[in-house]
Amino acid sequence: MARPQGNMSFRDIKQVVLDRIQTGIWSPDSILPSEMDLAAEFSSTRTTVNRALRELAEEGYLERKRKAGTRVLNSPIRKAQFAIPLVRDEITATGAAYRYSLVDREVQPAPSWLASRLDLKKEQDVLHLRCMHYADNVAFQLEVRWIVADVVPEVLEESFDQSGPNDWLVNRVPFSNLELSFMATKADGEISKFLDTPPGDPIFTAERITWLRHAPVTYAKLYFAPGYRMTTHL
Repeated sequence: MARPQGNMSFRDIKQVVLDRIQTGIWSPDSILPSEMDLAAEFSSTRTTVNRALRELAEEGYLERKRKAGTRVLNSPIRKAQFAIPLVRDEITATGAAYRYSLVDREVQPAPSWLASRLDLKKEQDVLHLRCMHYADNVAFQLEVRWIVADVVPEVLEESFDQSGPNDWLVNRVPFSNLELSFMATKADGEISKFLDTPPGDPIFTAERITWLRHAPVTYAKLYFAPGYRMTTHL
């Protein structure tokens, strides 16, 4: 990576720091250089560096503590303060026991509808996963997910036998953009079997797409068992 030019504004410094976080140069949980060292690198003042880091902390990318330094957050939160939820946490928060099961895992060329949706190249490889999440051994969520292998090649080394892809992505891959949709869908034969509900029943469904800068990372469709209720606090 090219060395930044000197005499940078706080906006320039903020963008360089954000780029380093999003490209993995500064990985989750890593400690940033001191304000003094960054000021020297950017030929700037500590006050300018402080403002850049403070804004990134307010936007959810960094955590700043006296004497402990500035740390890259494990799960960056967007400006709207939206954190991608972990179904494990959602279930255990109710007092229920969480259980995960991988249904199937396959590397395959992206289906045409997915390639169009994510603007992928023809037959670009994706990792396709189906996973079940249970609360006290009762079906809670069916997760159907595609992860773009070219953007996150290390995902191909993961079996996901013991924990789900959402946990892995939240902990390993920051996102810069997110699209989230909610809808009611009818349970087809397969979904009704997984969620133990009659075919045709309305199912609360969430559709989520994340990008790292301009590259699509993952597309997920989450089907919740009847009776599910979503509550959001902002």
